Amino acid sequence: MKINININIKQTFTCISEYFSPKIIGEVNDVYIKTAKIKGDKIPWHHHKNEDELFYIIEGNLFFEVEGQEGFMMEEGEMYIVKKGINHKVSSIEECKIMLVEHKTTAHTGNIISDITKTIQEQK
Repeated sequence: MKINININIKQTFTCISEYFSPKIIGEVNDVYIKTAKIKGDKIPWHHHKNEDELFYIIEGNLFFEVEGQEGFMMEEGEMYIVKKGINHKVSSIEECKIMLVEHKTTAHTGNIISDITKTIQEQK
């Protein structure tokens, strides 16, 4: 039997050395909990055909763009859920630390392969 341990979300960022490179910190049923650091605008416009995606801002500000809508700034403590099939992208001028909640089948950059795309194995 595996014993659960407490996870300090802020401490998980000490293991992240690259921007745009999510790391899996836990799982609940068919969902991964991930943390990532964002700085710059390398994330391409993309969508996830079959999965919703939750963004939660741990520290900093994240500029969020959703196709067909005006972009908006997210701040620490705010959460946004992108529904499946919706084109979106995020960026940040200064370092931003986020938590993601995604179905285990969610591809990192959705329908787009780019130089920042990471496989699930690379996120572990």
